[in-house]
Amino acid sequence: MALHKLTISEASAAIEKGEISPVELANALFDRIDAVEKKIGAYVTITMEHAIGQAKEAGNRVRNGEKGKLLGIPMAIKDNMCTEGIKTTCSSNILGNFIPPYESTVTQELKERGYVLTGKTNLDEFAMGSSTENSAFGYTKNPWDTARVPGGSSGGSAAAVAADECIAAIGSDTGGSIRQPASFCGVVGMKPTYGRVSRYGLVAFASSLDQIGPITKTVEDSAILMNIISGNDPYDSTSAPAAIPDFTSVLGKEIKGLKIGIPKEYFIEGIDAEVGEHVKNAVKQLESLGAVPVDISLPHTGYAVATYYILATSEASSNLARYDGVKYGFRAEGKDLLDTYMKTRAKGFGDEVKRRIILGTYALSSGYYDAYYKKAQQVRTLIKQDFEKAFETVDVIVTPTAPTPAFRAGEKTADPLQMYLSDILTISVNLAGMPAISIPCGFTSGSLPVGLQIVGKHFDEEAVFKTAYAYEQSTDWHKRKPKL
Repeated sequence: MALHKLTISEASAAIEKGEISPVELANALFDRIDAVEKKIGAYVTITMEHAIGQAKEAGNRVRNGEKGKLLGIPMAIKDNMCTEGIKTTCSSNILGNFIPPYESTVTQELKERGYVLTGKTNLDEFAMGSSTENSAFGYTKNPWDTARVPGGSSGGSAAAVAADECIAAIGSDTGGSIRQPASFCGVVGMKPTYGRVSRYGLVAFASSLDQIGPITKTVEDSAILMNIISGNDPYDSTSAPAAIPDFTSVLGKEIKGLKIGIPKEYFIEGIDAEVGEHVKNAVKQLESLGAVPVDISLPHTGYAVATYYILATSEASSNLARYDGVKYGFRAEGKDLLDTYMKTRAKGFGDEVKRRIILGTYALSSGYYDAYYKKAQQVRTLIKQDFEKAFETVDVIVTPTAPTPAFRAGEKTADPLQMYLSDILTISVNLAGMPAISIPCGFTSGSLPVGLQIVGKHFDEEAVFKTAYAYEQSTDWHKRKPKL
């Protein structure tokens, strides 16, 4: 049994039965990291010593009769979530030496349940990007084709899961940053409803859009992790006091009669022909399982990218004002305070982060606020209302996750607009705060994964999981592995 290939479900069952120990599992994962990490570059920080200590502790808990789905499970965390005593860089020079004095709520939940931290994964700097090429610490490669990108901004997390360098990972999603890399890397990526999972300890990019979620090998593993990380948190005023169902309880339930909305705006010119074909085949597969396709319209979809890039950059401009070289992080010495600020930010931030800060500051500036930021908030409401109207007649909405399969490294770096358009099919979901999952639904003729996006109503992750699991179990796309 190749231990690094196990899922959470399989690994926890093997640990519970005494077939393997948490230390054996951790060692197998670090052997795998040794073998393939040079080719992929998924990690910013590898925490082997720390992990073996955690694995030994998990082993003691198992011997004392404790049971738990995450006990001894090696996982990776996107490097924009605070981990106490372990470097958290956001893949930025400005936080290159930052060691948080506290744990994020999500990682604290995982820690209490005995997970083993393999390391912190690479991302686009401050989660701003769609390819993981904007990292200050080198770019991550796609395990299916190392000349291509893994997607972004959670590219390191998705690549680590696809390459079996961890059993599962945690990412964050502001405009598609969990789902798009999951699509590019052929894994399962879940963005929960905004407010379902605490953002405390997640380094903020755009606070009204950011959401933490799991990246896993299967839908079942995604549901297992959602059971653990969901919940109201007094440290996060935007986390919702919604009841937490057992997300695994809907897995395996039939989807006969389930109405799936097919939005015409998501199947337009510009979508890669093979991507469109695989998604249409996935709809037929769902239909064969008893689901009922319904044509719907989300008329304001065309405004989503412009709306997102005004709101997200405005919030980024505000959130990133705290990096001044005074309190923590990188500092460049200047002749006076203003000069210190300017030199610190000039050297500490990369080009894409600077571009977004400039865009956001402009949109919020006096005389432009009403024309840009306020107008974008109004359009955001219209996009949200489109979804609400659609959900009056359907149970879930099905679309491609990304308009293309993984593109080549360097292909879009010179054209920011082309890069921004690679999130065109995921952005609306963040603007509306809906839950959505990306699952593998096929491979192109060039052996690149294609992702199917399933969107649900607010706080109806159960319908999303039920649909995703039914599809996954009736196909074998999720069982394919890249040859590394």
